[in-house]
Amino acid sequence: MSDTQHGTYYLPEPSHWPIVGSIGLFCTMFGAAHWLHGVHYGPYLFMTGLCIVVFMMFGWFHQVIKESRAGLYDKQLDRSFRWGMSWFIFSEVMFFAGFFGVLLYVRLWSVPWLGGSDGYEVNVYLIWQQFVATWPLLHTPNPSAFVGPNSDMYAWGLPALNTLLLLTSGVTVTFAHWGLIKNNRKMLIIGLILTILLGIAFLSCQALEYTEAYTEKGLKLTAGIFGTTFFSLTGFHGFHVTVGTIMLIVILCRCLAGHFDKEHQFAFEAVSWYWHFVDVVWLLLFIFVYWL
Repeated sequence: MSDTQHGTYYLPEPSHWPIVGSIGLFCTMFGAAHWLHGVHYGPYLFMTGLCIVVFMMFGWFHQVIKESRAGLYDKQLDRSFRWGMSWFIFSEVMFFAGFFGVLLYVRLWSVPWLGGSDGYEVNVYLIWQQFVATWPLLHTPNPSAFVGPNSDMYAWGLPALNTLLLLTSGVTVTFAHWGLIKNNRKMLIIGLILTILLGIAFLSCQALEYTEAYTEKGLKLTAGIFGTTFFSLTGFHGFHVTVGTIMLIVILCRCLAGHFDKEHQFAFEAVSWYWHFVDVVWLLLFIFVYWL
């Protein structure tokens, strides 16, 4: 304990988990890059890195939960956790902002420039004479090496259903939060279970959509800029939904164990913040990737 003007502040012992997590993330990204370049050890290093990250998360979260259950945390440390989660979500906002920036740059500037607009008429003759500046871009400069998709993805099918699922899950997680605040255990558990089921349903629909895109529409990660931006944005979002669903399952187990009450519930709040963030990102994806 360290004395402060507001009382006491719990100071944890030096932790090795950040170093373990950094090693895991490095191996994951290094392996993924080499996997894409066809290096034989790429997938093995990628999977090793993921295992290290999962091990880090299990160990670190277990330690934090143990300290919290021991009553070592106070309001000052609670504020630290809230700021930490806020900055984490901000970093996720900037992560997706980069990908949305690429999509908007390609659609609003790069593709029109290739089509000869805004004084770039010479591009039609020097770069790609048969190019037609439309989006989605279904034709590639070298179809023999990179085959373009047969058609784009329709908004009013599985994507619209997934939008409904995620919007509903935002309501159910709020419903669960109200149950926690009102000390209504039944309301809390039902809301969390419904949110988890909706998250799983979303991922199942996305798997069906990917299967349709790959087998029927010829849409792949290598199918030109449309395929690259589509799978990058929706794939990373799907990964975040997967992580959020796992977090909700952990929170459900903790709720069943009676870990939270009206005064001590930040872990639940943090996961609900993350889930609402995932919902907002999907709304933007639905508008800019599928609809417009």
